[in-house]
Amino acid sequence: MPSTLSPSTAKLIACPECDLLQREIPLPPGGAAICPRCEAVLYRNTPGSLDRTLALLLASVILFVLANAFPIVGIESRGNRNATTLFGAVLTLWDEDMPIVAGLVFFTTIFAPAFELFALTAILAAIRWGLRSRPLPRVFRLVLAARPWSMVEVFMLGVLVAVVKLSHLAHITPGIALWSYGALIAIFAAAMSTFNAHELWERLTFDR
Repeated sequence: MPSTLSPSTAKLIACPECDLLQREIPLPPGGAAICPRCEAVLYRNTPGSLDRTLALLLASVILFVLANAFPIVGIESRGNRNATTLFGAVLTLWDEDMPIVAGLVFFTTIFAPAFELFALTAILAAIRWGLRSRPLPRVFRLVLAARPWSMVEVFMLGVLVAVVKLSHLAHITPGIALWSYGALIAIFAAAMSTFNAHELWERLTFDR
């Protein structure tokens, strides 16, 4: 049940939409704090949200490992069959004298997503099992900074477009990695929908 904020002795919080500075109030389970000026949701009280997020992130980590360990697609033409992993494609771009493209593909489809997944999973696991560490807030800030560079969805769109265009020239066989990436996008989106950043910051601040 939504609830608007009113002045109190609680700490201040700024609205992410209109920057209105206001004070936090305690919320009932399932409640949400609404900005009185722009009606944006400031934060929610969703019991167990971090545990659900952690479970979904662990599934995402497994899918990410599978997606990078197996070929994306198999291409068969005139009796010749080729299949490669995403990292293999990066190495091919490097060998073809395209180091900038290879670096961008590696950073946006392997390094940044891996860092976001593994770092956020480690933070939530540390909180879940009561492991206190002062660097955790800094690591979470790095996760937020790396998020715009994680472009798995863009990569998948490019792969699908390429598969459609090549389908009339060669026989295309979807690999384990392609299905893993599809499941990864769906499960990671579910993890982010249950993720409560406000609660995480509360836990990190308390641990400090």
